[in-house]
This record gives sequence, structure tokens and C-alpha cells, in this order.
Amino acid sequence: MIGLQPLRPVASTVRPSEGSSPSGPRLQAAGEWPEGSLALAERLHRQLSIGDRDWHAFKRQRPRRAAEQLAAALVQLLAADDPASAAATDARQRAIALLDHAQGWLRAEISDAGCPRHGR
Repeated sequence: MIGLQPLRPVASTVRPSEGSSPSGPRLQAAGEWPEGSLALAERLHRQLSIGDRDWHAFKRQRPRRAAEQLAAALVQLLAADDPASAAATDARQRAIALLDHAQGWLRAEISDAGCPRHGR
């Protein structure tokens, strides 16, 4: 087993957004995600998604497949979930399913089913 380093604080290099005061970013309501979070998550998901042209090259790269699923889970949460809600939501269930799928890739519990165009 690989030894993990303890978590440590990370300094933010993000500049305050519009609507921020000189003393800090604008406070968010309890049911809001930080401004711009969904757009960033969607951009990350697009960047990590394996397209038709790259599928053959990357289909067996487990970390890449897992990263694609993790980014999709983040998009599901940010797009359709209220962070202040304690109740389970459909968005959370979809995110959990994507997280489980990502773990399956990382643990080598699942494999690619083959190319749909070639029937294997």
C-alpha cells in the first residue's frame, strides 16, 4: 500500500470575482454553490471526456476513465443539487453512481466492453 501524505492547507491563487468586496469574496447563501463553479466543472468534464476520435487510444487507461467519471459526478452535483439540503436528491444519486463507476475503473473491477462500431 502506498503511504499517503497528510492533508495540508493549500493557498488559493484565485482572484476575487466581480461582486467581491476588497475585504473578501461575497458571502453565499447556504443553498448556493460558489459563483462559476458549474462552468468550471463543465469545462473540466469537457477536457477529460474521451471523444470518439480518442476512444481507441484511451479506452484502457483506467485513471483517465475514472477522471472522466469523477468530473461528470461533480457536474451532476453542481447542476442539480442544493448543498444546504440534507435530503437525498436525484443529482446526488447520479453522482454516487458515477463515483462508484470511477472506483470500479481504479480498482480494475470493470473493463471496457469493446468498440460499439466493431462489435467487440
